[in-house]
Amino acid sequence: MSGHQTRGVLFVHSAPRALSPHVEWAAASVLGMRPVFDWTEQPAAPGMLRAEISWVGTAGTGARLASALRGWDHLRYEVTEDATLTTDGSRWSHTPSLGIFHAQTDRVGNVVVPEDRIRNALTNLGDPLRLAESLDLALGQAWDDELEPFRYAGAGAPVRWLHRVG
Repeated sequence: MSGHQTRGVLFVHSAPRALSPHVEWAAASVLGMRPVFDWTEQPAAPGMLRAEISWVGTAGTGARLASALRGWDHLRYEVTEDATLTTDGSRWSHTPSLGIFHAQTDRVGNVVVPEDRIRNALTNLGDPLRLAESLDLALGQAWDDELEPFRYAGAGAPVRWLHRVG
């Protein structure tokens, strides 16, 4: 493999049972190997399943995973990619009602808000409510609010590290 190695996690917060093999196939096409997902019931959404896998790959793997899963309306997921010496970290969040959100992250996982988003928010200094709405949008607050019950329901779930060979 060429490029800097990084690692991340694919959190499938909720998926219909019939969609789970498709999620596995999509991840396999990106990772170059067949990942083994440990699907469990999602307590926050009866009838749905949840799983998570950790991965190691070249920088950009997180974006490819998020893109491979995009467009499935009944899927809630997050993909994280750690920063490397030459690349920023990232987090992608997807919900059926909101679609996908991407944020740059620093080395410890904090969302980094780009300068243009801050400048746009500052145009609302005279209206505290609009200022708060602009900053919430830049931080992906609506995605965090919607996904939090699904994250909490997955606390203590097993994590499996995947390493691409070759």
